[in-house]
Amino acid sequence: MSQRVTIVINDELMIKLRNLQAKKIKESHQFVSFSKLLNELLISGLKKQ
Repeated sequence: MSQRVTIVINDELMIKLRNLQAKKIKESHQFVSFSKLLNELLISGLKKQ
């Protein structure tokens, strides 16, 4: 189940996230949603804790 949330992301981080999204799109030749990208990064970051 998913929930919709609103967050504020600073400009530097947003640029890095969009660049990472573009890289993943180029590598997979498929659409990669921003939400999916954020979820993957959060999951991998939380696993490291």
